[in-house]
Amino acid sequence: MKKTVFALTLALCFGLTGPAFTQNAPQMDNAAITAKFRAAAERGNPYAQYNLGRNYADGMGVERDDAQAVAWYRKAADQGHAPAQYNLGFMYLTGRGVEPDDAKAIEMFRKAAEQGHAPAQYSLGRMYAIGRSVERDDAQAVAWYRKAADQNHPGAQEALREMEASGETPSRTRELSF
Repeated sequence: MKKTVFALTLALCFGLTGPAFTQNAPQMDNAAITAKFRAAAERGNPYAQYNLGRNYADGMGVERDDAQAVAWYRKAADQGHAPAQYNLGFMYLTGRGVEPDDAKAIEMFRKAAEQGHAPAQYSLGRMYAIGRSVERDDAQAVAWYRKAADQNHPGAQEALREMEASGETPSRTRELSF
């Protein structure tokens, strides 16, 4: 299953379609697909850079290497790739491959959220809801949750239901979940 999803991602990234690709792609191993991502990433393709970062973060087709994941996410994020900005923010938030830095995490979440990336909108809402490295702000939390909920993000929908039912933000002691 992972190989098929990975192959479909590769097809979307490079615009490869048709029976010749789809019949052969599932037989490609992760290392071969990663090599194709690397070639395109080195030419500056932000989608390939993002996917190569994911491969390093997940250890798919390469040895897991969080520092390499961060480096490739950063290249794609610098080109405005919202999923890469979100993943880079998550790496800063959790300290994977970089020193933990909530301010940089928030900056990356905000960049992705402003482009309409629902997971980033939810994450930014959580930061405001619990007051993690920002002043706790229910109005900001609700605004970001609503944007994500409008895109059917289940975490944001649940957070809004919880806030509306209780008249309060989610508990400040509740673990930040992503």
